Amino acid sequence: MDHENSKRKIVYIGSDHAGFEAKSHVIDFVNNMGYSVIDKGTFSPESVDYPDFGVAVGKAVANDPDTLGIIICGTGIGISIAANKIKNIRAALCTTPLHAEMARKHNNANILAMGARMTGLEEMDTIIDTWFSTDFEGGRHQKRVDKIHSLTEK
Repeated sequence: MDHENSKRKIVYIGSDHAGFEAKSHVIDFVNNMGYSVIDKGTFSPESVDYPDFGVAVGKAVANDPDTLGIIICGTGIGISIAANKIKNIRAALCTTPLHAEMARKHNNANILAMGARMTGLEEMDTIIDTWFSTDFEGGRHQKRVDKIHSLTEK
């Protein structure tokens, strides 16, 4: 697929045990879209702590602003909260394609969070496709994104 954001060739992906199966599917889907995937774990369905993987993807994306991330846990809530603790990360939990579109258009989200127990694999594909094919509008939204980042405590 020819996406506007295809210049961002690297996508970091991480999940906890609840998102492990969905992560495998998402990796294949994103690779087939022409992106290079770097898997930040987990690497088995054994129980793990979701913050570790939200932070791992968050740090990777924060260290290379030309990349994006996808994170998955059972609901998407915990892992997105963890990722958003990293400076310059804007992780958005998306359950519909419209959420994904608005997360990119208005919030310039650099990490997409999803819940494996909430969203089916086909819907994840549609959400991911929408997220990658939507550009940030900038303008008045940039001021708001800057304001969000100014809230990060030192």
